[in-house]
Amino acid sequence: MVEHFTHTVKGSGPGLLLAHGGGGGAEANFGPLMDNLAATHTVVAPDLPGSGATPRSTVPLDLDTVADTLVATAVGAGVERFTVLGYSLGTAVAVRAATRHPERVTGLVLTSGFARPDNRMRLAVQVWRELLKGDRELLARFLTLVATGAPALEALSPDELEEAVAGLAASVPAGTPEQVDLVASVDNRAHLPRVAVPTLVVATTLDTLASPELSRELAAGIPGAELVEIEAGHLVAAEAPERWLAVVREFLDRRS
Repeated sequence: MVEHFTHTVKGSGPGLLLAHGGGGGAEANFGPLMDNLAATHTVVAPDLPGSGATPRSTVPLDLDTVADTLVATAVGAGVERFTVLGYSLGTAVAVRAATRHPERVTGLVLTSGFARPDNRMRLAVQVWRELLKGDRELLARFLTLVATGAPALEALSPDELEEAVAGLAASVPAGTPEQVDLVASVDNRAHLPRVAVPTLVVATTLDTLASPELSRELAAGIPGAELVEIEAGHLVAAEAPERWLAVVREFLDRRS
């Protein structure tokens, strides 16, 4: 794997390292939050292998190696210590970063996350992986179905729904197969008790991809973790960006 991920750096102040989700990217998953967060923090926003400008991996992704490389990316950008804001797969990377690099990680915010896939997620990931081999439009319809909360989905007109599907189909990162395989392999249950930094877990209560029960399991397993719930599907940045930003900001401001 590369020594560091392609990334952007915005703002100044305490470090904030972003860890995006499988099949996503830093801008796609955190875009609505970044400018606000960069007003008070030095935000390092890497893209995992095969997303953004980071080259696709030629070997299967390993959670430890991804976490190590994410941390090395921040350090290489001049940010020595940082909170990690993880989303979806990025929550697993963030947990592993905190346990492997306690001298670097000062806090965690884990949104729409999981310590291990449950059966619903396992089934969804298997379908996701198979659909990647063929019709991108069908894949986009499936992901729109499982990742969008019911109120947000039903609020779309038929034309808006088709536009959303087309946009998603056109934006599938090349490295999605490896990232989805990594999702399927995650098991951080033994690592959760070793997290020794302040942690906020953000559950998305309408999420049918990473159910809120998985976030509750994360919070229960991490000593002293706080749990906040947001009424949104998995695509929280699109469905509830203001609420998500508010809970992240409150956690960060309280610790600054």
